[in-house]
Amino acid sequence: MNRVASILSPERIRIDLAVSAKNQVFDDAARLFVPNDGMEPTRVVASLAARESLGSTGLGQGVAIPHARVKGLRQAIAAFIRLCPPISFDAPDGKPVSEMLIVLVPEQATEDHLQMLAEAAEMFNDRRFRDHLRDQNDAAGVYRAFADWPMIAA
Repeated sequence: MNRVASILSPERIRIDLAVSAKNQVFDDAARLFVPNDGMEPTRVVASLAARESLGSTGLGQGVAIPHARVKGLRQAIAAFIRLCPPISFDAPDGKPVSEMLIVLVPEQATEDHLQMLAEAAEMFNDRRFRDHLRDQNDAAGVYRAFADWPMIAA
């Protein structure tokens, strides 16, 4: 299993979320982490907003990977949110974002965490993966798309 799939679960996947701003996405993401991971929602939102204030985590092609270091977190965790409609995210290509992989890592992030973010960026850079992901209409299908990468890209 790849690094991204190992920190994602179907319970932390949300399809067709209707919001109009980044802070609303971060609020919803925080609620995805709270039930099973014991995270304080305000800490998650503040960490994501602080990281985003340093520069957009939008990659382009309708994708963003908001990520942050979170005090008290023991291991990396991720959530996936598909927005409908897409929102402005200050991506380099100027396109609105509809797919987001939100990654939280421990405060003392390691090289492995950086490699995980690089892997996520590589996934989203592949058009076949993005198209396959966008064809999925439920959490189980989205999770399988992540779990099956890089076979999808082959």
